[in-house]
Order: sequence, then C-alpha cells, then structure tokens
Amino acid sequence: MDFVEQLKSSVDIVKVIGEYVRLRRVGAGPRYMGLCPFHTEKTPSFSVHQAHQFYKCFGCGAGGDVLKFVMEVERLSFYEALKLVADRNGIPMPKRAEYADEDSKLRAALYQMHEIAARAFQTNLGGGPGAEARQYLSKRGVPPSLAEEFGIGLSERSGQDLVRRFEREGFSAEQMETSGLLLRRQEGGGFFDRFRGRLMFPIHNESGKIIGFGGRALAANDEPKYLNSPETPIYRKSYVLYNLHRAKETIRKLDRTILVEGYMDVVGVFGAGVHEVVASCGTALTSTQVRALKRHSERIVVNFDPDTAGASAAERSIQMLLEEGMHVRVLHLEGGLDPDEYVKEHGADAYRTMMEKAPGYFYWLADRARARFDMRNAEGRVAALQFLLPAIQRMPDKLERAAIASDVATYMGVEQGLVLEHFRKSAADRSEKPMRAEREPIRAVEQLLLNALLANREIREEIVPALSQIPQLEKFTMSRIFRTLFALHDSRPEFGFSELEARLEDTDKTLLASVLFADGLSEEGSTREQALACVRALEVEAREGKRAELRSRVKEAEREGRMEEALRLAEELSRAERV
Repeated sequence: MDFVEQLKSSVDIVKVIGEYVRLRRVGAGPRYMGLCPFHTEKTPSFSVHQAHQFYKCFGCGAGGDVLKFVMEVERLSFYEALKLVADRNGIPMPKRAEYADEDSKLRAALYQMHEIAARAFQTNLGGGPGAEARQYLSKRGVPPSLAEEFGIGLSERSGQDLVRRFEREGFSAEQMETSGLLLRRQEGGGFFDRFRGRLMFPIHNESGKIIGFGGRALAANDEPKYLNSPETPIYRKSYVLYNLHRAKETIRKLDRTILVEGYMDVVGVFGAGVHEVVASCGTALTSTQVRALKRHSERIVVNFDPDTAGASAAERSIQMLLEEGMHVRVLHLEGGLDPDEYVKEHGADAYRTMMEKAPGYFYWLADRARARFDMRNAEGRVAALQFLLPAIQRMPDKLERAAIASDVATYMGVEQGLVLEHFRKSAADRSEKPMRAEREPIRAVEQLLLNALLANREIREEIVPALSQIPQLEKFTMSRIFRTLFALHDSRPEFGFSELEARLEDTDKTLLASVLFADGLSEEGSTREQALACVRALEVEAREGKRAELRSRVKEAEREGRMEEALRLAEELSRAERV
C-alpha cells in the first residue's frame, strides 16, 4: 500500500480535526459536526465522517481528507502535512523523500534555522552576557523556570552569532536571507543578525513549531521597543496568535479565551496559572486570527493595557471579534495596571474574580457613554445612544442586533422605541444573507445503495454487476457518482472513499457529502440485505416501466394502422408480463 494511503487509513480524522475544531457527535454513528475553521459561521455546517475519513463544510464548500485539512488549517505543503500527521501518530516516514518538493525543503530548512536560533538565544540568556536580561526578567517577576518554558532568550550584540552558526550548518545564502533572521549587508556583501542585544520571545504555530521571534529592546535608546520577525514562507503575522499552541487545551476546557496585548502580559498571566491567555503578534487583530480562536471557543475576555494606545487597540480588536460572531467581555483592571502587573500584585485568584465580573462589551461601552454624555437630559441620552448604535449595527446577526440594542437601551434609560425605529430605518440599507435554495430531495433508494456500496468491497462485488445493468440508474440524481464508482470498482475493487471523491466534479462532491451526512439513515449505514432489496425493487420498477412503455407503443401502432408492428409489440409485451 502507498504510504499516503497507509497513513490515512491508520489515523482517525475525528481525532486529528478535533485538535483544531470542537466537534460533537451526531447520534451514535460516524458523523460529527462543528463550526467551520475556514469561514465565519454561527450555526455549524462543518461535518466530519469518521467511517469514510473525510470532512465537508456545506457553508463554504471546503472538503477533503485528513491531509487536505492539515494543509489548509496549518498552511503547509503536502509533504509537511504528511510528516506532521505521521509524527503526531508515531508512524515513521519512508526514508526516501519522494513527496518533498523544493518549497517543502526550503520550509524545512527555515524551521531548522529557527530551532538553532532559539537554542542559541537561550544559551546566551543563561551565560555571562545574559546578566542584564536575567535581571530584567527577575524584576518583571519571571523566574528562570518560566523563562525556560516559554523559550525566552537573548540575541547577541555582535550581530554575527547566527550568521556564523548558519554558515557552519551549511545553509545557503538564499535560505539565510529568506529566514528573516538575517539581513544582507548593503555594502561589502555578507549578512548580519536582524536581532541584536534583545530579549527574544519565540513565536510558535499552532502545532508548536517555532516560526518567528519577537525581540524586546533592553537598552533605553534601542528603537523600536519591540522588533518582530518579517513575514516568511513559514510565518504570516495575520495568521498567528502568541501562545495559542499552549493555551488551546485550557481554552477548550474552560470555554474561554483571554486576549492580552503583549508577550510579557501572556507570560505573566500564564505563569500565575491562568493558562487560557493569548496575544496577537505585534499587529492589529485579524479575522483569520479570530477564526483560529473561535475554533476552540466563542467566548473571549479582552484585557488590553489601560493606556490610550491599549484602549484604541481594544476598540479595533473588539469590532473584529463582534463581526466574527464572538461573545465578548471587557476586563478593565483597577489601579491602571497591565495584566502581568495585576497578577503579580494581587494574585491569580483576584484576577480570575475580576474576569468573572467583566461586563459584556456593550455594557462596557454603555458605561463609557454614560461617563462621556450627560444622561440627565434627553439630548445627552440621544447622543449616548448615537455613540453606541454604530457598534451594534456592525453585528452580523439581525436578531442579535435588535436584542442587544433593546437591552442596552433599557440599561441606559433610553426609550426602546427610539432604538427600534433606528433599526427599521437602516434595515433597507443593510443586505441580509439570502437563504440558500433547498436542493431537491434524493430518493431513499439512492442513498441506501450508495452507502452500502461504500461500506465494503464484498457488498460491491455482489451488487455492482446487477445494479450497473438497471436502466433506472440513468434517472438517478447521483447517476454520475454511481457510474464513477462502477468504473473504479472495475479497475481497482479495493478502492477507498477518497479515490472516488477525487474523481468527481465539485457539484457531485457536494452531492456525495450531502448524502453521507444526511439525517434519516440508520447510524450503522446500509446493510447488505437493504442493498439487495433496493436492487430487487429497481429491477421490478424497470420491468414495470418496460411493460408500460410497450402498452403505450401497442396502442399507438393500432391507432396509426400499423397492425403488423402492433402484433409484434403485443408478443413482446406478453413475454415481458411472464417474467
């Protein structure tokens, strides 16, 4: 068996996808559902079929096998996804690298270079040159054990440390420049280290591989304060959240994410024992990052720094979170403290208590409006409402918008009629998502037969010869799927589901998925007895159809005076009725 097929048959797609998407079982059978990781949705349309080892989203159309999923969600090449799934499941890869292309080889080199850099930075932190950095970490309340857990290190000031290490390892000039860890000299040729004399924070992808770094300046005159890796083939800032690879298990368990502003906030809060904490990597929050969080929980507490810049960043991030359908609360810490400062001064229990009391976003925003406007007169109340409504209006769900607006109006003492009137006037300007047209239902006999034929080779060998000769097959909604299945059976009787799916057009792929995930079929799938009964019923239907056609042709011939042909057709009808 080909290694790719061996791997796919050895792993459980539900277990693999379940590391990225919260799945719930549908009934007692092989079907699971969850929110799609590839587009924004509030009602789950993402389905996974355990028996056939494939997934399908009926919202955005994404679908495929376990390797396709890992490639898409982790943004990996085929070879990288193959290796990742194999490594996670303890399946040794073949020694030959027949699946690795040039792009995969480059990315593998970049991962290796980042591992080398991380080890070098940690060695520097623990050595003589790291005294100042260790003192800074101690002052910030980061013990050596926590610094080691997060892989915090120190980049050497000379600017030649990584250059020498990479040259010794034999990396090419192209690989070194592409890594983002080095910069090419403008004059004289050669390279120098991008990060020099900075406290280094490794940035990991969701699988835990180091893909970039954030470097904090230690010298007062060293600008910028934070310097991040540039985008590379393995690092795209808009896709990555700092610490998600550590936090995601706790996020799922507690059904809550804490979003903070910076690396040190994450380290401090996590070190205090609050593990569901993440941060964006020096960029404004993006919809892709929000969807990565939503895969694990739809609930989030935003706890940005209390300064002006932090408040502005919180506003931008919250709007993105709301547009993606997240349930947002806002944590404002007393005393003007940053999250890591607060947990050091008051402890993790106090932080958790504050978090539990954090108001929903719109109530937090309403409190800001009440502080900003004079709520004692009608003019101030209307101004406060106008301050709030644009944020509410950006919510994608119409019913939720109206409910939130009504609640906030009550909370602020504003007449609800004013709010409802506002939404009535703006409804014409906002296009709601049209309802999807319902597909014509597929006959139960088609569904039962397809499930039976996909169940195992033995059923196919018994049924395909008879079924492929039945003329009613051409009237099937899924006739092209059946014909493709018959052709595969003739050429390779032991074929798997993924081989059938790969040969279909996109419309038929969706049709196939809709049948396998349909409600109403028994969870055990179609049995051999059910399939044989379907074939017999189709054979009876075919015979009745042929008789009806012959009767019609006899009458037509008689009406037109073609008696000889009428007699011949009558004899054929007589033979058909004796069968």
